[in-house]
Amino acid sequence: DATTSHVNRGGKMAAAGGEPSTENVSDELFQNFYTEVKQIEKRDSVLTSKQQIDRLLRPGASYFNLNPFEVLQIDAEATDDELKKRFRALSILVHPDKNQDDQIRSQKAFEAVDKAYKLLLEPDQRKRALDVVHAGQEYVEHNVKEKKKQLKKDGKPLDMEEDDPEMFKQAVYKQTMKLFAELEIKRKEREAKDMHERKRAREEEIETAEKAKREREWQKNFEETRDGRVDSWRTFQAKGKKSKEKKNRSFLKPPKVKMEQRE
Repeated sequence: DATTSHVNRGGKMAAAGGEPSTENVSDELFQNFYTEVKQIEKRDSVLTSKQQIDRLLRPGASYFNLNPFEVLQIDAEATDDELKKRFRALSILVHPDKNQDDQIRSQKAFEAVDKAYKLLLEPDQRKRALDVVHAGQEYVEHNVKEKKKQLKKDGKPLDMEEDDPEMFKQAVYKQTMKLFAELEIKRKEREAKDMHERKRAREEEIETAEKAKREREWQKNFEETRDGRVDSWRTFQAKGKKSKEKKNRSFLKPPKVKMEQRE
């Protein structure tokens, strides 16, 4: 499925040193996003209104905010009640009414929070988001397992930083954000392709309609002028006939008169 394919892509990224594929990535926001992901530290779950607004509008926010759990700073396995409580608390913090001196930015932050909450209220959308989170976790677990195998094969200690629960959590967080970002990039590519196809189909439709219109106009004009053309042809034929008769008459020669011969 789509998520698994991105997990596989994640494997390729790790093989190249943990950097994401940038073959189709030219978006500067993605670069800002990935730079911050690499430098992420443990976050304080309780932030002030300004800090929350800054967090939700930071460089690369268009990618960070793809993860609704990240937007709401809530565990992916949170219950519906926990989700509602978190939404209420966070929406109050960033609401424009509470941030009169920064209404434009607070409005954008509030919209991000509201969008994430509504997405998680939809069962199908929530499942898709959970699938990405689970795919990120599975990838990290698989990657750690493979690294330990290699360390054992090389006769080296099996200790890894991901053995620390907090470090493991951060690794999952980073991988999950990569998957959300790559899915969004693919979505934009598909959207651009679909738009191009729709535009091309529309142009062909317009051209076909114009061609049909020209043919109808030509046929109409042909029908409207048919009687005139017939009359003109008859007149032309009549004139031609008269001219031929006249010509024939002008070339008629009188019969030769024979002189009488006397004996």
